[in-house]
Amino acid sequence: MKYPIAIEPGNAKTAWGVVVPDLPGCFSAADSGVDEAIDNAKESIELWIEMAIDAGQDVPKPSQISELQKKKEFKGWIWAIVEINPALLSDEIERVNITLPKRVLARLDAKAKVAGENRSAFIAHLAISA
Repeated sequence: MKYPIAIEPGNAKTAWGVVVPDLPGCFSAADSGVDEAIDNAKESIELWIEMAIDAGQDVPKPSQISELQKKKEFKGWIWAIVEINPALLSDEIERVNITLPKRVLARLDAKAKVAGENRSAFIAHLAISA
């Protein structure tokens, strides 16, 4: 997915501001210029999407940059596109093979049992809550 971002130019005294118009409340900033602003925006977008999915919210589809450029509040801003890995949006189940020492696997299974979960669900919950 490719999200348009609006970058408010900074200077020696102010940071470069970044807004992701399609994701309410998603913003970032940078001190050193456009390249850093784009990198920071990518991180903000990924975190926004992850939090929205974890909260059971819908993730808005990206708008056309040409439509967003017409908005008066972004006059004089720089536009860029940030590409996000679509796997971040996928709840598709994927089987993976992991290698763990037997003692670690035994601990993992015991903790999963106490939590009332299977091994996979327990690992997923640990990853999401960490």
